[in-house]
Amino acid sequence: MSPAQDPLGLTYPDGWEPLLAVYEKRRAPLDFGPDEGLPPLDADLAALVKALLPQDPPAPAAPASNHARKAHEIALEFAGRPQICALHGVVIAHLRRRSAPPHTVALFRRLWAEHATDLIAQLSGRWLISAVITFADHGATESERVLGQSLKVLFSLMKLYEFERRFSGFDPDSPFGLRGKSSAPLPLGIEPFALKTGGLDINLLVPLWQQARVEPVLGPPVLALFDRLNADPGTLFRRLSRMRARALAREAKRGASNG
Repeated sequence: MSPAQDPLGLTYPDGWEPLLAVYEKRRAPLDFGPDEGLPPLDADLAALVKALLPQDPPAPAAPASNHARKAHEIALEFAGRPQICALHGVVIAHLRRRSAPPHTVALFRRLWAEHATDLIAQLSGRWLISAVITFADHGATESERVLGQSLKVLFSLMKLYEFERRFSGFDPDSPFGLRGKSSAPLPLGIEPFALKTGGLDINLLVPLWQQARVEPVLGPPVLALFDRLNADPGTLFRRLSRMRARALAREAKRGASNG
């Protein structure tokens, strides 16, 4: 039954319980084929920084395991780049599942404890996001897990609203005009954001940045990601900043003319 057909008008007509099966299905562990597995915990990661992936990684022989298919998919994405990038991607792929080889978490932590600079230099924003939100479930300390979970919510919601924005027809670096705002209330009785005086964006981002500054392992990728977020012209935060500046300039102009 579609939401439009449901008499209660629910977004998820059958409630939350059936969604658990959808969620769990995506978390099925990756299986290994014969002689396959992750590198051991004491693997020489420095060598993987120097060794490059082939420009055209060969496809795994059929029938390929889920692990082999995922590893090939990631190798294609990082073709010609350091092998440590592919290992990092495969480790995250396993950690997103219900179970992974026993040393996977420790291997993930080694990657960031020992090679943060190398990874930050090579990984896109998307992969940095994948890295930092992995700490939500696999952080070594409560502070890592709390920060990771907060980042998971932040960047997941960014993905949703930036995807929806594309249907507005506006480019990501085009702020909305100040006129023609809908008068419809916000959902759940939420108070509207005060464009000229509101600090919700700052109140959301700055505490996360502060927490990242004192995290020795999770901190470096988060700080690098926040620098990229600050420099990106196509985010909600940049659009709001430009709208705020426009509104304040308009207010100042009115004040000057009235003076």
